[in-house]
Amino acid sequence: MPYPRRPRRTSRALLVTATVLALAPMAADPGTAAPARADPPGLPAAPASGIVGITPHGTRELELAVYSAAMGRVIPVRVLPAADSAGPAPVLYLLNGITGGADGGNWFDRTDITEFFRNEQVTVVNPLGGAGSYFTDWRADDPVLGRQRWTTFLTQELPPLIDGRFHGTGAAALAGISMGAASVLQLALAAPGRYRALGSYSGCVRTSDPQGRAIVELVVRSNGGDPQNMWGPPQDHTWAGNDPFLHAEALRGTALFLSAGTGAPGPLDTMDGPGIRHDPAELIDQILVGGLLESVAAGCAARLRDRLRELDIPATITLRPDGTHSWGYWQRDLHESWQIFAAALWK
Repeated sequence: MPYPRRPRRTSRALLVTATVLALAPMAADPGTAAPARADPPGLPAAPASGIVGITPHGTRELELAVYSAAMGRVIPVRVLPAADSAGPAPVLYLLNGITGGADGGNWFDRTDITEFFRNEQVTVVNPLGGAGSYFTDWRADDPVLGRQRWTTFLTQELPPLIDGRFHGTGAAALAGISMGAASVLQLALAAPGRYRALGSYSGCVRTSDPQGRAIVELVVRSNGGDPQNMWGPPQDHTWAGNDPFLHAEALRGTALFLSAGTGAPGPLDTMDGPGIRHDPAELIDQILVGGLLESVAAGCAARLRDRLRELDIPATITLRPDGTHSWGYWQRDLHESWQIFAAALWK
């Protein structure tokens, strides 16, 4: 399948800076979640959330325009209906990375999910937007990024709309890459019981230790946002409240799949690899920048693996001996984790 050219963004370069702070594990201060700040009283009631438009793409794929009352704007959501669109189907939600996916860096444009799920009785949903947002509810509107209420949108507003339109069974799984790989576990903490299975591919989930805060702050700032508008100053307990490493016990009973490479060039890091199209500049970027980012993700994944083992929480963990921070490996991760998701969705 054709792959759009990888966007050249400052965010990717800034993330490399985070690796300087991410080369060694650091201890975290314990903490608990702070209550979310309420919106000021007296604001006029917003319209209800709902699907306000549907655009077909190809033979089956759709793009929904979903109005979010929480954010006060329309969010594009790409959907692949289940093989039998008239029958009941669980839902697999897929989150994108640092750019939010609206630039072409999303699951539909960069992987084979349309073909892979063609005969599967599952509705695949990929929201677009949320660059640098960590797909969380921010405590204050940001001058650059605006109002970010992604936890509310993804766990409260969107699911009933998807289930109502596509005959949902109420069962759902959630997977994400890079920034979205951390958000997957954070959303599960925020909405206990919402997801039966979680896939976290090449992510750093810690948010409350110095290393984790440094990475989060760079991701947010690389998109023009102010991290204090998200979770407050670094000492605020909200950072610890959104740290799945500290609250891993809450993940017990959910099917978990975690993965990362080492950053060393692997079988897909070649001139004819996915998305490279024989472009030497693309390959160099994938090997150097993607390799460095994935080496950090590998350390993060290993520490989370050890934490889950310490708590005796079952998880399927794939730590590859090579591979960079790139879509070809994330496509493989999704293929590998699908059987785990399917077993949880239909149990």
